[in-house]
Amino acid sequence: MKDTTIDDISLISIPKIKEVRGNLGVIEGDVIPFEIKRVYYLYDVPSDAQRGGHAHKELYQFLIPLSGSFDIKLHDGINKKTIHLNKPDKGLLLVPGIWREMDNFSSGAVCLVLASQKFNEADYIRDFKTFKSFKR
Repeated sequence: MKDTTIDDISLISIPKIKEVRGNLGVIEGDVIPFEIKRVYYLYDVPSDAQRGGHAHKELYQFLIPLSGSFDIKLHDGINKKTIHLNKPDKGLLLVPGIWREMDNFSSGAVCLVLASQKFNEADYIRDFKTFKSFKR
């Protein structure tokens, strides 16, 4: 999707059930606007490491900081934005056509990713110059 912008990215509150025994986050129904086809997570990321460094042509993702915190640097071809994720009841909906880089991982950070499609290398744009051309 060439015409997506940073304004199409949103933080979504994850419904939770609060109890004295601990909270329960629930993702079902229309909490996120796609059917989940793939689930993976990042963990044990060194604090000085970067993840991401790509964009997707069609894939939607929902990122949840299950533990700890990290930053997501976003670029839509024109505008830039950095979002700090650190609450497991708030997830970031990423739309296609947005370049993303993740860094500043805290010790013990875990990022859960829910994706709209199974892995497909052809959906990735891994070079920023190619991404800028794709957005034009």
